[in-house]
Amino acid sequence: MSPLLLPTLGPFHILHPRYNAVSVLELVRQHRPERILLASYSPEDLHLGTWRDGNELSFFHVLPWAQRTGVAVEALDESAPLKAEVERFREALAQFPKGKAVLEAAQPLETRLQTLLTTPKTPRDFFAEETLVALRGYLGGYAQHFGEGPATGFRRERMERVASNVRRQTSNAENLVVLVDLLDYAVLQELLPNPHPPIPDTPNEAERQRSVLDRAWRLEESDDWGALLAQLGEVEGPEAQYCAAQIYLAAGQPQDALELLESLTHSDFGFPEYLPGYTLARYGQLADIMDQRDKALRAYQAVLALSWAPQEAREIALAGQRTPFRLG
Repeated sequence: MSPLLLPTLGPFHILHPRYNAVSVLELVRQHRPERILLASYSPEDLHLGTWRDGNELSFFHVLPWAQRTGVAVEALDESAPLKAEVERFREALAQFPKGKAVLEAAQPLETRLQTLLTTPKTPRDFFAEETLVALRGYLGGYAQHFGEGPATGFRRERMERVASNVRRQTSNAENLVVLVDLLDYAVLQELLPNPHPPIPDTPNEAERQRSVLDRAWRLEESDDWGALLAQLGEVEGPEAQYCAAQIYLAAGQPQDALELLESLTHSDFGFPEYLPGYTLARYGQLADIMDQRDKALRAYQAVLALSWAPQEAREIALAGQRTPFRLG
């Protein structure tokens, strides 16, 4: 049986209402896997949860579901630390005038990739040949500019090893889903021809609710904040309450925001895993705005006591402990 390959977009899922983090979860669930394989992360990344610091949004939903349902998860990329070579390579080039010129020559490639990642797409788009051609065009152009190796994070070498591992597991006739970073997906799909999953024409309610939350996280002045608040009122879970508080704060109503977050902190707000850190950090800031310093300090300390919190939340907490937060 061929494994099902599903590309993941890291933080860019938030820009794709029809291919958001819950969309990936729904595709996984439909396939009813016996095992989920992570192609772009190492066993250490999985064990330590370091994928969280890369804001791999789909994992915040897929991995808790797998744990609840007893589906095994295994990370396959033993060479994942080599991905860091890309950044080191760029930093080294940028130190020299000729190196900067080489980086600038590749900028059109980066611009096209950015457009692909930030233009909303459906699941069908990500499985379409047109998208694969665009991704392979980027990878081929990048390798032509810099060579295959440190500049690409040894992508092809890493994915060849992953593909070999997947083939061994497939020989056991298990029903497998492989989650793979979008650029790695373009390579792995060549090595493991991938059947397209059945994709519904319309989003289900869970996917629609996720799209509302994603829109709220990306709040802009041009949005209809009242309509967004009304939509959040129809969304299940504590994250909607946090996002509503963010809108009240942006609208200059910190007292309303504080009351919402105070209520939230007395509930079960542990999912998604990034929510406690952000909630407590913002609660601390709101308490400072309302001159409730003791309450603010307790919130900041609670952020730092979490086993994991987003780096932004930790930075807010550390700054808040030093100096009371003030708007402006």
